[in-house]
Amino acid sequence: MRLVDHERNALDLRTTPVHLGRGSRAKPVEGFTWDPEVLQAYSAAVAADGAEGRMVMIFDGDGDGDGHGDHWESHPAGDELVVCLTGSVTVTRDVDGLRERVLLGPGEATINPAGVWHVVDTEGPTSILAITATLGTDHRPRTDTRPTEPAGTPGPEGAP
Repeated sequence: MRLVDHERNALDLRTTPVHLGRGSRAKPVEGFTWDPEVLQAYSAAVAADGAEGRMVMIFDGDGDGDGHGDHWESHPAGDELVVCLTGSVTVTRDVDGLRERVLLGPGEATINPAGVWHVVDTEGPTSILAITATLGTDHRPRTDTRPTEPAGTPGPEGAP
């Protein structure tokens, strides 16, 4: 894993995330994987950015799985922006023990506030763009099942 300065070629955000850091710097993260050693190396490489650092990445769901997020996560150092590019996404947040659900369609987004536990479920083939605080992300296992009731907070198309 290495941060690249001044990349001028096209990037595939599905395989090569971009780190946004202090000084309005954007650096592709070559060789990124979700392997614990790579995550530790990435964290060390961007530590100087502190709470200002962000990772930009696209996640695809191919529709072959159940679309069920396998863990809850929380970003204590900053907010996370989740944008649905294609398909349908339900973001569930645990706010003071209550479940808050937001349904997103293409072009719609939601913000997961700093420190709020959340999970993402997809329906069919889906692409999501996430801009995530990089400092101190926490995870916990997901033990509940995929939500079956409708989302509690409509996207902009359902607003009055």
